[in-house]
Amino acid sequence: MSGSNRHLKVDPLRGPAFVLVEPQMGENIGAAARAMWNFGLAEMRIVNPRDGWPNERAIAMASGATRVIDAARVFETTPQACADLTTVYATTARPREMTKHVLTPEAAVADMATRMAAGEKLGVLFGRERTGLENDDVLLANAIITVDANPAFSSLNLGQCVLLMAYEWRRTQAPADGVAYETGDGAIASQDDVERLNAHLVEELDAVNYFWPEQKREAMTASLRNLLSRTPLTEQDVRMMRGVIRALSEKPRRRS
Repeated sequence: MSGSNRHLKVDPLRGPAFVLVEPQMGENIGAAARAMWNFGLAEMRIVNPRDGWPNERAIAMASGATRVIDAARVFETTPQACADLTTVYATTARPREMTKHVLTPEAAVADMATRMAAGEKLGVLFGRERTGLENDDVLLANAIITVDANPAFSSLNLGQCVLLMAYEWRRTQAPADGVAYETGDGAIASQDDVERLNAHLVEELDAVNYFWPEQKREAMTASLRNLLSRTPLTEQDVRMMRGVIRALSEKPRRRS
């Protein structure tokens, strides 16, 4: 479809950051930028692009959506790209052996609208063209977004996936009734705060040889990280949990 008025000045919608994890081709980044701007979204974050950045092919493919490309931020790792976010959604067609909320795109954007109305900062992860998101990426997410596609051919390319989510966000702007989670006066903790809590917990558990046998350590630490991301934590929750960990790690005090 055509008919764009390129002289019309339009402010970007307030919406989630779209995080492209290790995209391989500049053309796909440009297609994603164009899809975002088609529906008024402009915050793109790029994790470790294979062909470097800036990328001339991305600029050419963006074709009128260069404001998204120009403002794109590049990060070395997915945790860095998500550090300031409070809730993260991972787009994936593959089943994962982890307990996560699984949402349709429509349900996901309704949840996003409610959370943004409550002041949260959100992000959506999109995976590599060939392999999608790795489990380590999905572990950072609070929920999974999946599409009811043909089970024999369910993989969407990067541009298609970004277009689908941008369209759903544009279509469903009215916040859902009420707030999904009651947090009192506490602000939702950022992903960086949760990562630091997780690192603190793992460090103290390592000190008492909790992760045994060694071959199960990776699965056990992944389960802990997944547990922390399953329910939104407030900044107060994180402070309290770190205080609990410190108290348990200290030598017991005798009561007089």
